[in-house]
Amino acid sequence: MGGVEDEEPASKRMKLACGELRGLSNGGSLTETVVGPPRDLMARPLQSEGDEDVVGSKGVIKRVEFVRIIAKALDSLGYKKSSAHLEEESGIPLHSSAVNLFMQQILDGNWDESVATLHSIGLKDENIVKSASFLILEQKFFELLEREKIMDALKTLRTEIAHLCINSSRIRELSSCIVSPSLCASVGSSNQGNARMKSRSKLLEELQKLLPPTVIIPERRLEYLVEQALTLQRDACIFHNSSDKGMSLYTDHQCGRDQIPSRTLQILEAHSDEVWFLQFSHNGKYLASSSRDQSVIIWEVDKNGVVSLKHRLSGHQKPVSSVSWSPDDHQLLTCGTEEAVRRWDVSSGECLHVYEKAGLGLTSCGWFPDGKWIFSGINDKSICMWDLDGNELECWRGQRTMKISDLEITSDGKQIISMCRESAILLHDREAKIERLIEEDQIITSFSLSRDNRFLLVNLLNQEIHLWNIDGGIKLVAKYKGHKRTRFVIRSCFGGLEQAFIASGSEDSQVYIWHRGSRELVEALPGHTGAVNCVSWNPKNPHILASASDDRTVRIWGLNGIQMKHKGAHSNGIHYCNGGT
Repeated sequence: MGGVEDEEPASKRMKLACGELRGLSNGGSLTETVVGPPRDLMARPLQSEGDEDVVGSKGVIKRVEFVRIIAKALDSLGYKKSSAHLEEESGIPLHSSAVNLFMQQILDGNWDESVATLHSIGLKDENIVKSASFLILEQKFFELLEREKIMDALKTLRTEIAHLCINSSRIRELSSCIVSPSLCASVGSSNQGNARMKSRSKLLEELQKLLPPTVIIPERRLEYLVEQALTLQRDACIFHNSSDKGMSLYTDHQCGRDQIPSRTLQILEAHSDEVWFLQFSHNGKYLASSSRDQSVIIWEVDKNGVVSLKHRLSGHQKPVSSVSWSPDDHQLLTCGTEEAVRRWDVSSGECLHVYEKAGLGLTSCGWFPDGKWIFSGINDKSICMWDLDGNELECWRGQRTMKISDLEITSDGKQIISMCRESAILLHDREAKIERLIEEDQIITSFSLSRDNRFLLVNLLNQEIHLWNIDGGIKLVAKYKGHKRTRFVIRSCFGGLEQAFIASGSEDSQVYIWHRGSRELVEALPGHTGAVNCVSWNPKNPHILASASDDRTVRIWGLNGIQMKHKGAHSNGIHYCNGGT
């Protein structure tokens, strides 16, 4: 591992540079279900919303609201008797008598009465009253059509629905049903029988979403609050890196460091020179590593996380600086340093095509999301797009990319991301022909795009990693510090469960891991004996991390307690570890 002069790059790396609910009609009751508590309870006056009666140690939970939400949860879970008993014992009705009457009228199909009751509930927002009335009358309209009462349906449309003066486009759709009743299915009419009852229940659900929560308690409100609390606990845990299915309501959530891949499970020793780049496939079943020794190795990852050598790819005449997996992981692109891009079949290890330009060198590579085209950076600072047969389809010339730099494309194929200057990243929208810039105060050495295309991780010469939000606007949202970088290109990546962590190589031979949200340094992993150039986190297994180093090895990191089948043994260039480094 050699140093570089102030103006010259290291030889191995670049110079650091209105409702849609379907309606009904005035008809007979389809259910005898009574909504709400007994009549004597409904007749009781509602407790004041301004009541000072609270529960909880902090005094912020209103007792009336708390009891109502519990009663609603019991009812939603099917414990209707328990819900009614809670209302009776507490003296706190789930809903007012007017609201209970309104809901029963909806289920019974008493449309005119339900509209009248809606106006008596005391809603202050006239727009909500109109929108709710529209939904109810629309259902009335459809049920009249189902009963072949065409003239009554037309009257409802003209004198009641149209009179609301809202949602004119929907009114035109309803009008088409009068002319051609067969269109009702596509516009939104329900079928007869049990389906009509389901349609009325669906209408009630839509009305519940529309009306204020102080009038009708939202469905599953308690579940939402509990899930929100669990999510906040999870997000506050800097070690959380496993499925949420294990979270319990009985205790506050807290993970330990054992969730982070911090132990060397395998040392892959098949390269004969510095390992510069590596990347897991999208399905997590393969790992590709590229080296100064001019080779690329495809490693296979079994279901237990054990890595074995699958293919050694030879043919490049210069060190291989990067690789890129096809969207279906059946093919792999490899790029020699200012040389050519090669496309390989992953199953056989056969080279399928070589992409090159006379007198120029290719410096980076990547796939378009459909897998039919590839793109590459050229050392004349242009970016070219090719079909799989090597025909050049398009070329963006000018200051589009650095001599050697990273290149990414968003999963929708719209934006190409590249370094256009030593301290700037270009986001080029191919369709809108719009270009945006991320400008840093320091020289950029590399970058990485998040899986959701919303964030960009940028490595800088000043030993900082910056996290940029590129979704819509461009905003710097976080900085990560602690790793060492003075001479070489060091790469970082997103990883872990929901990409909640940031991992990076470092010139001090360690792998650094930060919690993405809190920016807190979680681990600094020793083991390598040379600079760690690149890291890659398995996208399907949050407990597997790989690192590539100048010490000519790739390390596979996993959880403590994992036992490898061949621990302590050497096999085909692989050293199986047993807890040591």
